[in-house]
Amino acid sequence: MDDLVLFAGTANPDLANRTAASLGRPLGACKIERFPDGELSVQLLEPVRRKDVFIIQPISPPVNDHLVELLMFADACRRAAAERITAVIPYMGYARSDKRHGRREPIAASMLADLFKTIGIDHVLAVDLHAAQIEGFFHIPVDNLTAVPTLCEELRGKLAEGTVVVAPDAGAVHLAGEYAHRLNTSVVLLHKRRESGTSARVTHLLGEVRDRACLIVDDMISTGGTVAEAIEALLRAGARRDITIAATHGLFVQDAQRKLAIPGVHKVLVTDTVPIKQKAWAELHVVLVAPLIASALNRLVSHETFGDLY
Repeated sequence: MDDLVLFAGTANPDLANRTAASLGRPLGACKIERFPDGELSVQLLEPVRRKDVFIIQPISPPVNDHLVELLMFADACRRAAAERITAVIPYMGYARSDKRHGRREPIAASMLADLFKTIGIDHVLAVDLHAAQIEGFFHIPVDNLTAVPTLCEELRGKLAEGTVVVAPDAGAVHLAGEYAHRLNTSVVLLHKRRESGTSARVTHLLGEVRDRACLIVDDMISTGGTVAEAIEALLRAGARRDITIAATHGLFVQDAQRKLAIPGVHKVLVTDTVPIKQKAWAELHVVLVAPLIASALNRLVSHETFGDLY
């Protein structure tokens, strides 16, 4: 641990501070400035030569600013002769761009993987990547932690008897299966058709929800459109007005809070991978993942397995 240096970007300083506290180590000294023309400046205020460096920086809104800041941090560490640079990215922006829907589109997640390697990042530690295949874009080691056990522990004993886990689209089926396995219940699938980047329409429901409480799960809540559409579809199918929502990343952009203010939604559970900047509301509960990240960093430094973290 003497050779470990932990830096915090500006994307989520609270998470970085909690992680450092869990490790029992101070954050590395650095100086980050934003100039009037929008440019960034990153300066390390302590040596990192032959050190194991970890940079905690989710690529959360404003995505491009936080991405460039992470790249500048990594470049500064590389030029200062760090032994190994690990980017701790609790939320990875652009992860939804993991395939082409047409012939003239970028695959931004793959582009980021190339950028990270080129800039000198040696290892990536993420939490609940949007799609498992994103790991395949990287030519450096990637550890994709999951907050599902942490969220399930928070939910255990607090759900109504007979609650079913709902996957709001086909992409969330595997995730819903993980929740259902840990909570000892069954899975319902909603099939949706995406109409734009911010809206989707549910076309089919596979499973029985009549007179049952529902737990809707996803890896993230962005605008809230997918979850809001899922709630309405479940209520039309006769589900009880006893709905819980759980997601790892709570972006809550645009008017997501208003969309989720539906009678019957009793709890919205997210983690602190992304800072919650909107005014908190009664149904919102934030679960801390700093202990999970700190445990992973301990294992990386001591060359131990991650097996018990999944």
